[in-house]
Amino acid sequence: MSNEPNYQELAQKAISQPLVTHIYTADPSAHVFDGKLYIYPSHDIDAGIPFNDNGDHFGMEDYHVLSVNDQLEATDHGVALHVKDVPWASRQMWAPDAAEKSGKYYFYFPARDHEQMFRIGVAVGDSPVGPFIAQPDYIKGSYSIDPAVFKDEDGSYYMYVGGIWGGQLQQYRDHEWNAKHELPAKEEPALRPYVAKLSDDMLEFAEPPRYVDILDENGDLLLEGDNDRRFFEASWVHKYNGKYYFSYSTGDTHYICYAIGDSPYGPFTYAGRILEPVIGWTSHHSIAEWKGKWWLFYHDSVLSEGVTHLRSVKMAEIRYDAAGRIETLKPYS
Repeated sequence: MSNEPNYQELAQKAISQPLVTHIYTADPSAHVFDGKLYIYPSHDIDAGIPFNDNGDHFGMEDYHVLSVNDQLEATDHGVALHVKDVPWASRQMWAPDAAEKSGKYYFYFPARDHEQMFRIGVAVGDSPVGPFIAQPDYIKGSYSIDPAVFKDEDGSYYMYVGGIWGGQLQQYRDHEWNAKHELPAKEEPALRPYVAKLSDDMLEFAEPPRYVDILDENGDLLLEGDNDRRFFEASWVHKYNGKYYFSYSTGDTHYICYAIGDSPYGPFTYAGRILEPVIGWTSHHSIAEWKGKWWLFYHDSVLSEGVTHLRSVKMAEIRYDAAGRIETLKPYS
């Protein structure tokens, strides 16, 4: 008897269906601009690159923007930015994000520069769906992957960045790169993402990056060996009832987890899981309030029958209990 999953059965049991099926999309960053829901995903393609732990088979070249109507029907607004239009970038247009300020839209994205180091770039447009015009160089001081931008209630914007393995975070210490650096020992504190407030023009860091502390129930940093809880990639921050929720992927254990704090800088104390593992290796998400409900945006590889680099964006409602804890979702009920 085959151990191969029945993908048709999984699709029927899934708590949500793909928002689009004509292209593969992943890593959805969702925002509400002027009351309308927009999603900024990666655009998965089959680049014909062999699989490896550095993620070279994720060979994405461009970005599309999706909008979603009240019936949860998505519209693909076409190519918003292509790697060939980014002077400093060479390949791998991975998980992006976006922000709005004073009627301008800022699109943030990771890519490898011409020395094959991941950096964070920014492109600017007059519409939430693009097109976006890339700045000539990446953000000074930026490194690694998965930028996520949070706008606080005082109008400040913060960017959270980082991902290990292919995201190169393990090669940095104190924000300095060294090829000799590797992952910490399992009994040592896990690597952390970093955060920096953005400048008034939204194009640079306004301050030196600082690390985001994720603590256990005893107030200690999560350890590298705590694979079910430690940070791997996919930062996201949202605010609920006056608290800051920092959520992220555990990578090789495939959970979306979250931690709660009192400041956008943290520290954040681990609080639980938002999403159990999906079909496909990666798990990457965002959270947004829309139409009076809270939504989780995520992806899986059911549509591609398990091809881990051909994913599909989905959305599902999330709920909080009286204590502000997020009820864990199982993607296939």
